[in-house]
Amino acid sequence: MRSEVTILPETATPLRKTALNAVHRAAKAKMVDFGGWDMPVDCCGLTAEHMAVRTGVGVFDVSHMGDIQLRGPGSLAAIQKLCMNDASKLQVGQAQYSAMLYPNGTFVDDVIVHKLSENDYLIVINAGTREKDVQWVRQVIGGMPSVHMNDFSDYYTQLAIQGPRAQETLQKLTPVDLSQIKNYWFTWGQVSGLYNVMIARTGYTGEDGFEIYIPSDEPTSARVWGEVLEAGKEFGIAACGLGSRNTLRLEAAMALYGHEISDTINVFEAGLGRYAKLDKGDFVGRDALVKIQEEGGPKRKLVGLEMIERGIGRDGYPVFSLDGERIGEITSGSPAPFLKKNIALAYVPVESSALDTEVAVEIRGQMVKAKVVPTPFYKRPKK
Repeated sequence: MRSEVTILPETATPLRKTALNAVHRAAKAKMVDFGGWDMPVDCCGLTAEHMAVRTGVGVFDVSHMGDIQLRGPGSLAAIQKLCMNDASKLQVGQAQYSAMLYPNGTFVDDVIVHKLSENDYLIVINAGTREKDVQWVRQVIGGMPSVHMNDFSDYYTQLAIQGPRAQETLQKLTPVDLSQIKNYWFTWGQVSGLYNVMIARTGYTGEDGFEIYIPSDEPTSARVWGEVLEAGKEFGIAACGLGSRNTLRLEAAMALYGHEISDTINVFEAGLGRYAKLDKGDFVGRDALVKIQEEGGPKRKLVGLEMIERGIGRDGYPVFSLDGERIGEITSGSPAPFLKKNIALAYVPVESSALDTEVAVEIRGQMVKAKVVPTPFYKRPKK
């Protein structure tokens, strides 16, 4: 996270705030600048938050994420041109992981596409790329017929309730039978007395969990935040910040824009080719991906590393072969609180990507051994 987050002094130029900003500051959360937003990086201690999500439940304010709605008879055609996955396979109430690509096959952003109705789709985008994403969508679909775009990013407070006790926590606040919502599906219902709340079973932690979309006014947001914390109290719920969100997604080997994916990294390098449906028809970036395949595939690959000597591989640290040749760079790295190991994701040449390949990470001038291991590092237990 180091390349995206800087500590925000109280005297700094004001950043964009979520409706829960005052709640976080009152709770003495450590606040940071994240993609132009004033966000909590640490609410009650990164390790405590991480472990709460892995063993019980945690709640995150993710209201900085963006929400773009495409409506009209041409909305599916627009989604299909914009995104690499095949949205024609979605049923109403279903979501899918996807990405918007540049013509060269690199990432504008990774997204989640939700099918609200036959002619109505919601694209959830990342915070740090929000303005860029909105402009890109307008540019790509601007000339397409029968589709209307709305940026509803500031209309909702988005809360992520994550962990093995997430369902039990949220169930206290809604009459909706949450057990009937499958992973990457969503529904609408009453939550904390609010009607027509979108309840999605998605997340960014490697755990089961839900994301709810509620009105973004401060009184409503603060009330629901407090009610979620009260509902999860018996399960040891933790208010969680960006720090634990980062270590949780790293254990689950989930990509972060600006790290594992960017405008200089293509889909196959990132190991996300399974989401690029090249046979669905034309989309932005498809021709470049076909060419990469025809030329034998990517030359480098994203791999998981586990440190086998003492040391922590951090974002941006160089990776070397054991004979001293620089071969790559760590994109994300940290101690893994649940696994109790030092782990990292890194780009290395394909010929250095086989499991158990040993490499060296330069840490403060010292070469520290690591090995290539399977990802994700952590998989939640099956029920």
